Amino acid sequence: MKENVTNKNAANANTSDESVANGISDFLKQHGRTILGLFVLALVVHDVFGTHGFIAMRRTQYEIERVRRDIDRLNSENQHLSDDVKSLKSDPHAIERIAREELQRAKPGEVIIRIPPSQQPPPDPAAKP
Repeated sequence: MKENVTNKNAANANTSDESVANGISDFLKQHGRTILGLFVLALVVHDVFGTHGFIAMRRTQYEIERVRRDIDRLNSENQHLSDDVKSLKSDPHAIERIAREELQRAKPGEVIIRIPPSQQPPPDPAAKP
């Protein structure tokens, strides 16, 4: 009798497994394309808006370009300052120019006339210092 009950339980288990498999199969037949479409849509949204997506990549590229421009600007400024240092070490005319313009120094016998800033003409933007 126990074998008969065991066989019935096994048969019921097989039947329930088949019905679950048939239920899943029917569900996938009805909604498989929709599920696949939603999955693909989720992947596209992630690829565009995700942490490492297209928008984040573009933002990073703009940041890299901005940093490169800053580096180029700073290298140019460093080169200019290096040239100034070299000229101050070797060119007596550069030293004299700074003494006259920035320190208001004069050679013996020269007179410095200071014009108040309010009476000075506006600087010409086309003129180079």
